[in-house]
Amino acid sequence: MTQTIAPRVRTLVLLILAVAGVLLAGAAPASAHAALTGSDPAQGAVVDTAPTRVSLTFSEPVAVGDDSVRVLDPKGERVDKGDPANPSGTTYSVPLVSGLPDGTYTVAYQVVSADSHPVAGAFTFSIGAPSETTVSVSAQASDDGLVGWLYGFGRYVSYAGFVVLAGGAAFVLACWAPGARVRAVQRLVVSGWLALTAATLGLLMLRGSYTTSGRVGDVFDLELLGDVLQTKTGAALVSRLLLLAAAALFIAVLFGAYARTADAAPDHPGDGDGGEPDKRDLTLGLALGGTVVAAGLAASWAMSEHASQGLQAGVAMPVDVVHLLAVAAWLGGLTALLVALCRAPVETPVGRDAVRRFSRLAFGSVVTLAVTGVYQSWRQLGSWSAFTDTRYGQLLLVKIALVAVMVAVAFLSRRWTRRLADARGSAAAEEAEESEEAERAEEEKQPAGTAPAAASGTSGTSETSEAGKTEAGHDAVRAAQLARQRAATEAARQKRLRDADPNRFGLRRSVLAEAGVAVVLLAVTTVLTQTEPGRTEQDARAAAATSSSAPATGQGSGAVSLTMPFDTGGTNGKGVVSIDLDPAQAGDNALHVYVEGPDGTPVDVPEVKIALTLAAQDIGPLPVTPDRITTGHWSASGVQIPMAGDWKVEVTVRTSDIDQVTVSKNAQIG
Repeated sequence: MTQTIAPRVRTLVLLILAVAGVLLAGAAPASAHAALTGSDPAQGAVVDTAPTRVSLTFSEPVAVGDDSVRVLDPKGERVDKGDPANPSGTTYSVPLVSGLPDGTYTVAYQVVSADSHPVAGAFTFSIGAPSETTVSVSAQASDDGLVGWLYGFGRYVSYAGFVVLAGGAAFVLACWAPGARVRAVQRLVVSGWLALTAATLGLLMLRGSYTTSGRVGDVFDLELLGDVLQTKTGAALVSRLLLLAAAALFIAVLFGAYARTADAAPDHPGDGDGGEPDKRDLTLGLALGGTVVAAGLAASWAMSEHASQGLQAGVAMPVDVVHLLAVAAWLGGLTALLVALCRAPVETPVGRDAVRRFSRLAFGSVVTLAVTGVYQSWRQLGSWSAFTDTRYGQLLLVKIALVAVMVAVAFLSRRWTRRLADARGSAAAEEAEESEEAERAEEEKQPAGTAPAAASGTSGTSETSEAGKTEAGHDAVRAAQLARQRAATEAARQKRLRDADPNRFGLRRSVLAEAGVAVVLLAVTTVLTQTEPGRTEQDARAAAATSSSAPATGQGSGAVSLTMPFDTGGTNGKGVVSIDLDPAQAGDNALHVYVEGPDGTPVDVPEVKIALTLAAQDIGPLPVTPDRITTGHWSASGVQIPMAGDWKVEVTVRTSDIDQVTVSKNAQIG
């Protein structure tokens, strides 16, 4: 039980950072928090006469700039003129030059949604008849690449810094007043402040490039920075910096005047002489001031992200503030408790009463998280199906599972808390201390050296002086060595005393496990804030399905259905794949894929890919990646088929990591 846990701590921390990195790196950038729900001309439409303007309708208000909407002709030349206008609600339009010739035109847009995330996309429409175009219909979002990764990492660091700053201070004030005098706890809270401040400055510098070009060189563009300061997100970041200045004053008082009034022996002001009026007033003032500053910091997220848009924004923002404060009190307090258990000196132990107070604080935080989390889930998802059919819902399920694991580990911690004894009072600790004192006494009994002998006669004066200097130098070296030995001995004694109580050692391990899960939980939460809400994603799918169900202008209606058996050669590798293409005309089409087993029941496979090829005109293969709708059903809307002809439809079905097969059939389009 007395073996060191430092290697375990380092291993677990490295593992946690690796998992968090995978979560952050593997999270695809949010393609849209506002969704394109309609356009005029419609996506893939073929119109008889050239339109005078192109209009885009989004699911919520967006911010547009000079180059937010671009319309390109088949050669890639811009044919829009003027800045985008907002004629009504969530519709934005850009005028076109007159006399446009027939052909296929590409509309590329890049705007910023009201919840601060960049939105990018592209689609095509045709005048007269579809034609070949040199413009790719896939738009590169500005949050792709290095700037997007740095911005996402900065968000993670800012959340982590806020949690450690607010939660660590709350732990000291509400649970363990002597912690204000513990150097390790002080470093933890100050590190949280530094991390949040640095991340906020970084986000402010990155914001302009993140929402426009995505280029690293634009990070230091002062004109872009000026534009950012005019936005809601820029104002929120500046407000956060001002509040961090107030937080610095709070930290100075907490670890200065308050630390001087806190006894090292009691766990809490109320346990000792905490009845002094001055001390009570200082504690109350710090508690009120800290709560106001922490709530203001939390509001800087709520006022500029998901909570500020959508249903019941006036209710959602205060709920989001309370949710963030509960997260900080729980996870940040847990981090402070772990540091105190592992690094607090023996003279200032974390007693059973302090741990019990934190247990009550954590329980209240978990209840608050449950209530506010249910409301946020309903607001962002809107239906039970969104839990499994949207990325936001799937991440939310992972978050709920992690919270459940943390609560389960917390119950184990309560068992150790009930058996926890004060390290200074435990018999094992006293025995270890006595043994250490005996060892120190033995060291001090060793002779420090003999004084140099005096030489007789005046002729030995010079030699005596030189010998004295040499001996003094040796004494200084020996004194430095002895000081280092004593410091190492004291550190070992401190650790031995901390590890002497097996219950305290067990509590440290369970709290360490909780903290490990908390780091991963924070990573998942950060990814959630960058992911399109499930309600918005489902609304966008419905709008796209409605748009794709109407036939393109000037085209007839019809559909093509293809059925192809497949056998990947692996276990459960046989089945039938069916393709429905509607209206099977040149232009915009809706594609549905159904996969069934040999018995005719729908089955899921890891991957389905489609490719379209018109060999007669040397066109293709044109890749199509459908989205999963439900078990055995995938679909893709807005599938562009540039011209009529005998098209080859290839379907690649993968049933395992190594088993896949490609089957094909020809279909007459147009």
